[in-house]
Amino acid sequence: MLTLSAPSEGPAYNSLVGRWDTPAFRAAVGCALMGLMRGSLSRLICRGVSVGVLLGLIGCRGDAPYVVPEGPLPPNTVLLAQMMRELSATPGFTDALLAQLNNGGKRGPTLLTPALMDHLRKLILGKDWQGLDRFPGWTMREINPTVRVVGHVAGRNAEAESLAVRHPGAPASAVTPEQMKTYVDLGSYSPERAETISLDQPSTLPGFTTEGIVTDLGAGVVRGDGPNPTLAPEHAESQRMADLLNRLSLNDVDGYAPATVTISGQGAATPEGLVQALLAAGHTIEVYDARYFANFGHFHYKGQDVMMPFWVNSQVQVPGTKRPLLVPVSHAEYEWKIRGPKVNADVSWYFGIDGKAEFRTMDTLDQPWVLGRFAHEYNGANAVEVTRLVGRMTVAYLHQHIARPELPFGGYYALGVCQDSIAAIEKKMTGHATLFPNTADAALFDDPRDAEVNALIAAIPKDRSNDLPEPERIFGSLPTTDLKAITVPGLSADLVAAHGAWQDGSLDRTPSWIDKITKRVLGVAAVVLLVGLVVARRRRSR
Repeated sequence: MLTLSAPSEGPAYNSLVGRWDTPAFRAAVGCALMGLMRGSLSRLICRGVSVGVLLGLIGCRGDAPYVVPEGPLPPNTVLLAQMMRELSATPGFTDALLAQLNNGGKRGPTLLTPALMDHLRKLILGKDWQGLDRFPGWTMREINPTVRVVGHVAGRNAEAESLAVRHPGAPASAVTPEQMKTYVDLGSYSPERAETISLDQPSTLPGFTTEGIVTDLGAGVVRGDGPNPTLAPEHAESQRMADLLNRLSLNDVDGYAPATVTISGQGAATPEGLVQALLAAGHTIEVYDARYFANFGHFHYKGQDVMMPFWVNSQVQVPGTKRPLLVPVSHAEYEWKIRGPKVNADVSWYFGIDGKAEFRTMDTLDQPWVLGRFAHEYNGANAVEVTRLVGRMTVAYLHQHIARPELPFGGYYALGVCQDSIAAIEKKMTGHATLFPNTADAALFDDPRDAEVNALIAAIPKDRSNDLPEPERIFGSLPTTDLKAITVPGLSADLVAAHGAWQDGSLDRTPSWIDKITKRVLGVAAVVLLVGLVVARRRRSR
């Protein structure tokens, strides 16, 4: 399938087609056409006009080129470009860095497809540090085809295709325990074994470790984050809680043995039942809809955090400029804060780039620039309901994995990114969906066993077509409502200006490249028509 990329990304388009926006160029074109049709301009004037048109085509723009700011930065933080300026010439380092990407973490929709990876490589090898600090800067319309291409290639695997066709509603019991680990983490618990687990005694699981999380790449570069000093001490309890919530979610899957969790004489067989049991046992539980800037690198260089946002073109125009508003994509998740006489744990849930829609621990330390806010807080009956919906999401994604094992990236992107399921539940709970981007293909959510989840996914806005994202979602995804608190260089001022324009009704959209070309063509056609009318009138008057 032929796909068109927007020429607005390149200098040729800006210098050749974009000239129509300047009054001098429009005047030059008008004079040139009139002179050619009247045939009365002197040769000297014609040459002058021709030079003016040529200069308009290849030369001066109305706007000065935008220089991406490199500061100010938070303490102990460097930009990716700064690190790569120093290390890109080191043999093998660029390949080692690229090989580390796309591996887990709270990275939001920062899926690096082969096309995006190639673009990143070219920016580094070409020493385009400005481009690297706004990578990739594409619209969702440009990103989407790069994912579909991978899907088409993966779909050519005949064995995978036949599997999906043969078992559209295959029971989860057909999946081995080892295969199950690729879909959802259960710790030592097994869906094949009926069991009762008591929370009356402390967890015996090991404490936090950076093993398997932190990798030393050499040259002073480390990938992965260390312990959160507040949450990491609770790791054993948090890991047990995450495993149990995942295990209870699978009680609702055909063919699996039941599991029961007890605490203080209360029993639970579902995730929401466990929340109710904990509340009845004197615990407090708060559930948060949490949002952060996605960190698609999690790198540290010489002990400093490496700022690595993943930039998306929001197709909103920065007021007073012709630049599009580029925004870092955000990571969204639900978080449970459980405090009480027997259990103190913090767990999260989201659909990650690892292909798992599951409860997880959340005890690594985020880099300060990612910020973080709670868009919504739930307690009591609302906390129980959010937990129920999350459990249903876990089962629905498991059904998807079993029915469509051929989906690339574990279904990430085709089945949505971290935002989709959070936005779907947000809309059910509040009536609004305020996350961007959402990428789920609602047509894939067709399993009748998951009718409730199918309807929730279908109800949220999608960013798979040419529809422009609503400002409510662009700003709603941000990890702070204080736009001046954002520490990513250059971003705060753009957001403040765009948000002000949104509030006073003057916010403009950036036109697509087709719209721009159409506008130029119509403008030239209007000049030709006007000149033609003038010439025709002069001829009739002779």
